[in-house]
Amino acid sequence: MKQKILTGLCLLFGLLLINGGLNKFFNYMPVPEGLPEPLLRDTAALTEISWLIPLIGLAEILGGILVIIPKTRALGALVVFPVMVGILLTHLFVDTSGLPIAIVIWLILLWIIFENRRKYLPLINQG
Repeated sequence: MKQKILTGLCLLFGLLLINGGLNKFFNYMPVPEGLPEPLLRDTAALTEISWLIPLIGLAEILGGILVIIPKTRALGALVVFPVMVGILLTHLFVDTSGLPIAIVIWLILLWIIFENRRKYLPLINQG
């Protein structure tokens, strides 16, 4: 039962990442009205670095695909980890309205990492 729940959450998490990544390339989701000014300024600053948003989008797409596939799930969690740090920090310090969702998504990521912890041990035990 636990494995089925994890698989379902990984599918939803992966699709969420893929959707977010694709939106960075195709802009098919409109920007919501009434976003806080600090968030708009941060977004504008990020878009000034022309290669950054496509890089984040690529990491989201690749990480989302890897998280969906059970055999590559551990690698996918590592790929999206830095993106998720940025999402959490943005919702902690710039726009707290999305913080509950960011925390839930982080809990899913931490569960994925915990369930794959044995795969990470060779990275830590180098000697």
